[in-house]
Amino acid sequence: MRIDFFKRNTTEAELEVKQWKCKKCGAVHSVREVRANDFACPSCGTLVRIHAKRRIKLLADPGSFEEWNQELPVVNPLDFPDYEQKLWEVKETTGLNEAVVTGKITIDGIPVAIGVCDARFLMSSMGHNLGEKIARMAERAAEEKLPVILYACSGGARMQEGIISLMQMVKTSEALGRLQESGQLFISVLTDPTMGGVTASYAMLGDIILAEPGALIGFTGARVIQQTIGGKLPEGFQRSEFLLKHGFTDAIVPRRDQRAVLAHILRLHVRGAAELSAEEAVEAVEFEAAEHVNEGTAAEVKPQKAPGIFQAAASAIQNLQRLALGQREDESDEAARTDLPEGTVRSAWETVKLSRAKDRAHAMDYIDALFPDFMELHGDRCFGDDEAVIGGIASFHGIPVTVIGIQKGRDFLENKRRNFAMPNPEGYRKALRLMKQAERFKRPVICFVDTPGAYCGIGAEERGQGQAIAENLQKMAALKTPILSIIIGEGSSGGALGVATANEVWMMENAVYSILSPEGFAAILYRDGKQAERAAENMRLTSKDLLELGVIEKIIPEKEPATFENIRDIARELDPELLDFIGRYGAMSREELANQRYERFRKF
Repeated sequence: MRIDFFKRNTTEAELEVKQWKCKKCGAVHSVREVRANDFACPSCGTLVRIHAKRRIKLLADPGSFEEWNQELPVVNPLDFPDYEQKLWEVKETTGLNEAVVTGKITIDGIPVAIGVCDARFLMSSMGHNLGEKIARMAERAAEEKLPVILYACSGGARMQEGIISLMQMVKTSEALGRLQESGQLFISVLTDPTMGGVTASYAMLGDIILAEPGALIGFTGARVIQQTIGGKLPEGFQRSEFLLKHGFTDAIVPRRDQRAVLAHILRLHVRGAAELSAEEAVEAVEFEAAEHVNEGTAAEVKPQKAPGIFQAAASAIQNLQRLALGQREDESDEAARTDLPEGTVRSAWETVKLSRAKDRAHAMDYIDALFPDFMELHGDRCFGDDEAVIGGIASFHGIPVTVIGIQKGRDFLENKRRNFAMPNPEGYRKALRLMKQAERFKRPVICFVDTPGAYCGIGAEERGQGQAIAENLQKMAALKTPILSIIIGEGSSGGALGVATANEVWMMENAVYSILSPEGFAAILYRDGKQAERAAENMRLTSKDLLELGVIEKIIPEKEPATFENIRDIARELDPELLDFIGRYGAMSREELANQRYERFRKF
């Protein structure tokens, strides 16, 4: 028997008695349990499709929903037989005028235009009126200076409207393009299913694209593809996890976390909404964790005010707890870590070894310490999500920023996953995509660079490694927003320069920045890779050398070599320096920023 989760006159007693069986895991729960779990299976999390107005209720501040364009006249452009009768029947069944509900809500007090597709209405297929409602919503949002959240759900084009249905792909794409040109944010949320012309138009055009877990998302149906290629499709094909891996979505967000995540994103994009109450919650949690560390205990500390949002903050808390327990392995390079007598200068080769030390602080350590509300965004919108490059949005003293880092792993498995911090073309394209987004929303860009170089492999060359780096250099040089790059470990070759074309480049005291690795330099120039130590001395790759050469603007001192254990102390020293940079360059016009960057590199 089909269970209606949304029937208004259903009593709590009836909901408790009625049973629902999950199609995925087979678990049986009462309807009340499923509703209380945000319409997801309490056992495995599989989502139940929900009505548009129910979804709006889950997101909106109580009483804030104002519906737009509720009634539109029936359109039958092809005079298709029985189509108008079918529309009447669906309207009677659903209480909807069309397959999308549009309007205005507030989320945590932030006004936003919203559109939510409803699969009950002809599988939310895209016809004239659906396209019209989305276009009108985008136009009104641009006029009223509102961001837009659009929940996509569709089986594809509406067959009864033929070619006119196809025209809605262009109409909605153009309208949302104009919204984005007006400076407003567009968040697209992909739900199950999002297929056909909707995927090939408005659903995939968001500044930020989120997806629900397990959602079916694609252009052509799996059955058609399988029949065409005559082969088996990969496991999880066209599911949201598949799209995340292949670079087409920023994040997968469980339904219970969507309101909080959307509120966080809006606070970083909407003027006047940057009080960042969620950040205060994280700071309170981290203070509590730090207190436990100071007491030498490792009591469990969990965020209470902002669950499910800040994975980075949760990671930072876990790290603090690990520190209190002393559970982290000491993998440091002891030769490089040995404290030197006062006044003694490390050799270049010792600095190289120190920059590579296994316990060296990595990009994510800096991000956790400086930007506790960091939200990672994924994908290059072209091929994949390169885990060697991390990037996302955060706040810094209430100022929205974009943060990018090249990330090394702590152990072999993580290093393998992150390709040993050697970016592929999709890593550089992801970084550039986020920088362009930062320019649109006037966010400063902070980059943390730590790489032995761009990945040299067949796939990287096939996908245009050189072209990807070249485009980054050219586009970054012209971006009209402040860019700061900090070399925190190794900065090698064009692989580092691909995220270091900045207004200023700083270096940690024990970092290195060079044309390539000393081993590679020695192999090319001395025909003997074993002469790396000699090469390091001649390459002038230390922070002191590069400051003298004018290649960098600032050295960040390391009283002790930068490791995870002392990253909080380093962050406290770095904090006012970053604030000063943002203040100085934030006062410059957009043209002055690009011109300063041009002149910076023009002098070499």
